[in-house]
Amino acid sequence: MLHTAGTTAPLPDAATTPPVTVGARPLTIADVVAVARHDAPVALDPAALDAVAASRALVEALADDPQPHYGISTGFGALATTFIPAERRAQLQASLVRSHAAGSGPEVEREVVRALMLLRLATLMTARTGVQRRTVETYAALLNAGITPVVHEYGSLGCSGDLAPLAHCALAAMGEGRVRVAGELLDASTALADAGIEPVVLAEKEGLALINGTDGMLGMLALALHDLHGLLVTADIAAAMSVEALLGTDAVFADDLQRLRPHAGQAVSAGNLRALLAGSPLVASHKGPECTRVQDAYSLRCAPQVHGGARDTLAHATLVAEGELASAIDNPVLTLDGRVESNGNFHGAPVAYALDFLAIVVADVASMSERRTDRFLDPARNQGLPPFLAHEVGVDSGLMIAQYTAAGIVSELKRLAAPASVDSIPSSAMQEDHVSMGWAAARKLRRALDGLGRVLAIELLTAARGAELRAPLAQGAATSAVTAALRTVAAGPGPDRFLAPELEAATALVASGTIRTAAEQALASPLP
Repeated sequence: MLHTAGTTAPLPDAATTPPVTVGARPLTIADVVAVARHDAPVALDPAALDAVAASRALVEALADDPQPHYGISTGFGALATTFIPAERRAQLQASLVRSHAAGSGPEVEREVVRALMLLRLATLMTARTGVQRRTVETYAALLNAGITPVVHEYGSLGCSGDLAPLAHCALAAMGEGRVRVAGELLDASTALADAGIEPVVLAEKEGLALINGTDGMLGMLALALHDLHGLLVTADIAAAMSVEALLGTDAVFADDLQRLRPHAGQAVSAGNLRALLAGSPLVASHKGPECTRVQDAYSLRCAPQVHGGARDTLAHATLVAEGELASAIDNPVLTLDGRVESNGNFHGAPVAYALDFLAIVVADVASMSERRTDRFLDPARNQGLPPFLAHEVGVDSGLMIAQYTAAGIVSELKRLAAPASVDSIPSSAMQEDHVSMGWAAARKLRRALDGLGRVLAIELLTAARGAELRAPLAQGAATSAVTAALRTVAAGPGPDRFLAPELEAATALVASGTIRTAAEQALASPLP
């Protein structure tokens, strides 16, 4: 589920939470999740800090050069040819940040802002941006103090960096704007003073260095990759429970059949389904010659192909994210041999495409899940179960409207699957005439992932009820463990009752990983 703006989780004990060191190596997706979502402390690599100081000396030397250098002694964007005298350059940097902190709309989630700040800090620590050592230390201090700048939903076009979101963070480092601390909305000056942090005074080039990156969309991609992996495992669990309770066959998931189409993701999903259904009395109950069913519906039979294709797309998006995590994105950038060069590495297209690809597979995995849910409710297709899995047919509606909810979510997911990256609106007096819209792609993917978790929760509740209505036939060990986990928050079959709290509680079990853990503990083995 989405972590809403202003909400906080209990901070972990800093003494027992291992720090994430920035600058010694590229950050990993796990590092981003640890700092953004779990408040892991940040440490700065000493050797990288020395390199930051050395690169700053290069910028200061260029600042004294009578020849203009973009972002150091000139204006920005369409004003790149305007020379700025030395005595006005500090004002230039502060003005850049203030003017670009022009976001609008609701606050984005705390974890997104923390991911964004961590990733900008990682680029600053590459010594390719020319910032002051004090600036990187301030960003680390803000993260470690739990000070989260207020960043708004709208303001980034995903090119020239996530400009407005990053500017709001830079503004907070200057002691201006608004921040949240433990959920409380404060002036940045107050929050920094309370934490004993001195606001930074930006020098030449620093304004650009703090706002010219893909950090917002990349941070959301990293969080999405972590979350989607868990949801795809949960999708395999839900599919296995549906196959089992709808009296489907596991024969189609056989390894030799799957190897006839050797896609890596498909093999993983099929292997998960085989493990989850192994030894199931429900599956064994109809394996004899008396079973007249020839083939299961596609939503059952083709689960490895769809879930596997989603996994392969996830693997591609992971490669994109890892490449981006190893990048130094700024414009202009300091090269290894000491030049300051303009470039286009801030363009968010690679990240935007990956985010859009993931939104497509999220919608399709959810669509297949909803079709399995619907199959349970139709007596013409559910292999002898009561209509809508109702307790007293005609009096009770059972799970009829839970399926409506899933269908409504899936419909929205299909709309969210429309790619943001195919759009471009020129800006900056046509200097920035093609943009990625990667921030928008990331925002809609977060909403899509929340929807997928809800659709899977509805399928899990439906399949669990369907299986229980097959008594005395029993589920397998793993699927039975999942049903038991669901029964801690939602009652089993019976007369109609208020369903919304049960749906929400089951969604929380999906989001927390409890469903996956229950299955893995029963199998005594992780599900990849």
